[in-house]
Amino acid sequence: MKKIDITGYSGFIGKNLLKSKYFKKFILNKINLREKKTISVDSFAVIHLAGIAHDLSNKYSYNDYIEINYNLTKSIFNEFLKSKSEIFILLSSAKAVRDNYDKIITENTPPKPKTSYGISKLKAERYIQIKIPKYKNKRIYILRACMIHGPKNKGNLNTLFNFINNGIPWPLGSYKNSRSYLSIENLNFIFNELIINKNICSGIYNISDNNTLSTNEIIHLIKKETGGKNLILPIPKIIIYLIFSFFGIIKTKYNLNMLKKLTNNYVVDNNKIIKAINKNLPIDVEEGMIKTLNFLNKKS
Repeated sequence: MKKIDITGYSGFIGKNLLKSKYFKKFILNKINLREKKTISVDSFAVIHLAGIAHDLSNKYSYNDYIEINYNLTKSIFNEFLKSKSEIFILLSSAKAVRDNYDKIITENTPPKPKTSYGISKLKAERYIQIKIPKYKNKRIYILRACMIHGPKNKGNLNTLFNFINNGIPWPLGSYKNSRSYLSIENLNFIFNELIINKNICSGIYNISDNNTLSTNEIIHLIKKETGGKNLILPIPKIIIYLIFSFFGIIKTKYNLNMLKKLTNNYVVDNNKIIKAINKNLPIDVEEGMIKTLNFLNKKS
């Protein structure tokens, strides 16, 4: 059996990967970066998940993001280049391109990140991308993921679920948006395909589920999953803006950043990875979302 080194194994994505049906045929080696372990001499592939995620609470400084998302990635990647390992997969983010964007994000969209998170991810991408042409005997992949969800995920989807599950009417019905999501099952499928398919070229790939969901559509799915009433209020946008501005002033998490997260368009084009894999993703966007909501419902 081939060995795969995994960093960031204790996080939401790492825990799901370790249990994934796609990786039962591999030996999964958990790299504990706190103990300064390096790439195994006999590893076949490295999946680099470790990093600081996008954080709305401002817990981390710019230097924290640079140290973990850039410097640590650079160190792990350099270890990979010196090793006999054949495959390196960096889980990056669509936020390395844009934080908010009304157009569809492709691999050719000029990157203009504004947050510390996005900037640090882009710096790591560029360091790796420069090296790719020099190492044709290795396969190197940079995956720009949109919002990933699944069992035990954290973030705004959980907040949205709890909000609706508590019987509070949804006040943002006047916002009509489209957003890309990525089921953890589809992510693990993509990881597996990159490892087993030698014909997939090195490079940057956007990754997302096929099709999109609006926030209002997710509200409908939450109500369907929990059995509650589906009450969506089309309150005028100007009133909503003033309310969230006030909440931001009094330092609650329901601030303008949260409002953007819940209502903006954010669509990621996944055509390049789908063509490279030349297979259908295991589940569609609605099925993946229902699985996550089912987990949240059982947890609540």
